[in-house]
Amino acid sequence: MEFWKASVYGKDYGDMLDLEVSLLKSNGAGARKYKHKSEVAVDTELMKLLHRELTDAERVATHEFFLTLVVCNTVIPISLDDNGSIDYQGESPDEQALVAAAAAYGYTLCERTSGHIVVDVNGEKLRLDVLGLHEFDSVRKRMSVVIRFPNNSVKVLVKGADTSMFSVIAKNTDKADDLARETQKHLTDYSSIGLRTLVIAAKDLSKAELEQWQCRYENASTSLTDRAIKLRQTASIVESELSLVGATAIEDRLQEGVPETIESLRQAGIKVWVLTGDKQETAISIGLACKLLTSDMQMIVINGNSETNCRNLLLDAKAKYGVASTCAKRKNFELKSSADKNDLQPANYKTSSEVPQWESVKEEAEVNGPLALVIDGNSLVYILEKDLESELFDLATFCNVVLCCRVAPLQKAGIVDLIKSRTDDMTLAIGDGANDVSMIQMADVGIGICGQEGRQAVMASDFAMGQFRFLKRLLLVHGHWNYQRIAYLVLYNFYRNAVFVLMLFWYILCSAFSTTSALTDWSSVLYSVIYTSIPTVVVGVLDKDLNHRTLLEYPKLYGAGHRHEAYNLHLFWVTMLDTLWQSLVLFYIPLFTYNESTVDMWSLGSLWTIAVVILVNIHLAMDIQQWVSITQMAVWGSIFISYGCMLLLDSIPVFPNYWTIYHLAASPPYWLTIILITIIALLPRFLVKIVYQRFWPSDIQIAREAEILLERPVSLPKKRGGRST
Repeated sequence: MEFWKASVYGKDYGDMLDLEVSLLKSNGAGARKYKHKSEVAVDTELMKLLHRELTDAERVATHEFFLTLVVCNTVIPISLDDNGSIDYQGESPDEQALVAAAAAYGYTLCERTSGHIVVDVNGEKLRLDVLGLHEFDSVRKRMSVVIRFPNNSVKVLVKGADTSMFSVIAKNTDKADDLARETQKHLTDYSSIGLRTLVIAAKDLSKAELEQWQCRYENASTSLTDRAIKLRQTASIVESELSLVGATAIEDRLQEGVPETIESLRQAGIKVWVLTGDKQETAISIGLACKLLTSDMQMIVINGNSETNCRNLLLDAKAKYGVASTCAKRKNFELKSSADKNDLQPANYKTSSEVPQWESVKEEAEVNGPLALVIDGNSLVYILEKDLESELFDLATFCNVVLCCRVAPLQKAGIVDLIKSRTDDMTLAIGDGANDVSMIQMADVGIGICGQEGRQAVMASDFAMGQFRFLKRLLLVHGHWNYQRIAYLVLYNFYRNAVFVLMLFWYILCSAFSTTSALTDWSSVLYSVIYTSIPTVVVGVLDKDLNHRTLLEYPKLYGAGHRHEAYNLHLFWVTMLDTLWQSLVLFYIPLFTYNESTVDMWSLGSLWTIAVVILVNIHLAMDIQQWVSITQMAVWGSIFISYGCMLLLDSIPVFPNYWTIYHLAASPPYWLTIILITIIALLPRFLVKIVYQRFWPSDIQIAREAEILLERPVSLPKKRGGRST
């Protein structure tokens, strides 16, 4: 945060910023004795105005302006050393920036307690008694402090958002109207270049107003019920008929990598919505700076001041751009699903037969680029609390980008709940301040950024990160890996357990549903606990289909999860069909091989146990994308561990399969049967994988081949004489 511009008494300052003047004031003789951790460039003309006598109205307004900046906050000054170096700590970086700016102009906050504030005004100490503080809340959208000056005069100093401040500004004279008009013009100019604005106002309190306020303030502060509501009602006593002083403009610089991150997320098919408390002009400017909004986007602006107005704006926008309602979308989709798949169109587009011809031509003329919806908090008050949620949902989901400005914390949570309650899509909310907590808790996945705004968002989130740009790697890399691993593990675990159970089922059929069993209880237990569990865990944790550089370079690869390529109903039943085939091969090949022999069922049980362990591990090895040393040890070591356990179990005389594996392993048909089972069982799967990768490769398979080709060293042909061409 950095203080840039100010509007004081209707005059714009900030065009003549000079850091050398501030440094000169810090180091020169007779200058201020406090050194600040960060220096702020000052406006030379405004600095000259501050050194004039407190006689004219402009000078008094400037004095009240900087007093409000340094007093109306919760910032605590911290002395760094004995040389007068001072730093400021506060709940909000906005407040810290305003206090630092006031210090640069000679108004230094030296001491703060619950009862008084000490301010150094150009070398003179000014002690102010704090009679009461009304902190900022999402309803009032302003903050005020009541102070008593050394001459016993009492003032209320207020700062807040322009939408809430101009409604309590006194406009009883032409001068006040002109001042309000000029200040609003400056606010619009500041917002258009992406600066965050606040309006400053003040008021002298009479003795009667002070006594009334003090009585109500003490009762409200000590109330055990509805304290927030009573304090809000008490603040309205002094926050009325205020005298406009000016406005501030702070630059909230984007973190490194924010534009690139948002652009990558949008390329990945993720819809990005921004919910902010800034002015509409500021939000649009920041949206353009972070590449959320582009120059080719058409903006739909919803700024309503009543329920009827908001309804008309939403319906007009839906009619203009051909947005179908939710019920119409479902009906339209059902009609189109019965048509030819090649002619299938998205359900939210109307055909020429569904709308009049002139409207269809109008849509083609209007919708010639992506759409962005811009809506303010005042409109959301009528939309979220009335029966207009469905209209907003239809329009918002039709647009590529949604930008909500001047929204309260509960409205942020309401927007997230609007999507959660009407779709099956996953929602992710990311924020860095206390006003984002409700939104983070409402979303399916909440991410808190640990920064200057404090740790409230981090404490309420599922994941915490230091900067917004880390979200790109979290989603596009780790999110992709996690989806691929989990999707495969679900299918593999179904396969791994089903092939073992089906093998036992075929034995029950062949034994005429008798109570006999070819496998010992230990073999059944150890199959899932030891024989096949370790490779499953290792692959589920370490396997990577693509490296992180490829995933970051091509964000569209994240779309595989949106399309459910790794796990879907069709893939599940194909896997079950393959499982059925492998179980048949696994059971009947040993049965036919030893049909005319004297091998008993316990010997066949030992063979089936070893064969199924080898089969499922080779099946897993066929699908492993990245082989590392621990994966090799897990897969092949699992087979050797299984053999070791089988040798140990078959060496115990009390078990019915005593010494069976020693007799079988000594004959060549035993090993040939295992090899034959593995080849025949996996051959259809192997052929299908080759055909699909050869003729219908997915984006991930193409990217993997590109990685392999880039990793191969290129051998250059050599000329005669040994030099390469």
